[in-house]
Amino acid sequence: MLKIRLQRIGRKNDPSFRVVLTDSKNSAKSGRFLELLGTYNPKVSDKKLRTSFYNDRIKYWLSKGAKLSDTMHNFLVHDKAIEGKKVNVLPKKKPTQKKKELKAKK
Repeated sequence: MLKIRLQRIGRKNDPSFRVVLTDSKNSAKSGRFLELLGTYNPKVSDKKLRTSFYNDRIKYWLSKGAKLSDTMHNFLVHDKAIEGKKVNVLPKKKPTQKKKELKAKK
């Protein structure tokens, strides 16, 4: 399955990312991708220059069946390139339990 996701490039402590189309079985660090679809640089202060996506190519690959990673989905919803709600990409935390509840389980 084809996937559109971020691939980290850049030096240590200086992150920047490529938006790539790749096979979902390739690891993110393998460097293998089929097409470059944009860039994301979180260190740029101007928000308009921070992201640059080729929206027409992204929409083309989505029509061919490619899937978006959750982070890329959120970027495209924010830029209004696609419609939908943002997806929570943070891991879900377990609810905290009181000590009495833990002792009762044992």
